[in-house]
Amino acid sequence: MDGMDMGGHDGSSSSSSASSNSTMTMLMAMVFQTDIRTPLYANSWTPHHAGAYAGTCIFLIALAVIARLLVAFRARQERIWADHDARRRYVVVNGKEPVAERLSRDSDAKGATMVISENGVEERVVVVEKKDGATRPWRFSVDPVRAAMDTVIVGVGYLLMLAVMTMNVGYFMSVLGGTFLGSLLVGRYSEVYHH
Repeated sequence: MDGMDMGGHDGSSSSSSASSNSTMTMLMAMVFQTDIRTPLYANSWTPHHAGAYAGTCIFLIALAVIARLLVAFRARQERIWADHDARRRYVVVNGKEPVAERLSRDSDAKGATMVISENGVEERVVVVEKKDGATRPWRFSVDPVRAAMDTVIVGVGYLLMLAVMTMNVGYFMSVLGGTFLGSLLVGRYSEVYHH
């Protein structure tokens, strides 16, 4: 591409083509660099001195820590939702059909006979726990929150990925350092590895 004339036949279009080719080659180079004037997310966010570059690196460290906090919070919230579902019990009151007959037909029913009393009136009931391994039902109080959390986690992850893709050593090390620090702080709360 460097020797090819992309425009007309005059020298000015040839030199502008060569200039755009060298710019494209420079942008496509996958080599780590240490230029402090590396833009982050927009051309307007280009550090022009060491203090601004350090501030940008500190921002990336904080963003990576936030990413780890979000993953840990999501795992904690999933455990809370699962525990809530596991404690959900269904009370079956004696009806027309004897409870023993219904339980003998239902292979998933694990129940214990108990007595519930309210204001001195006692009723025999069977408490049946929800069976393990079943898919939890869609709940308005859970699923939109889960979807929003996933969207924020993915968004922050993509912002970190874009910072790494600048191939700036300082930005890369900041993302790694923030990930390390965040995992050090809250990694024990995350059950599954996410990146």
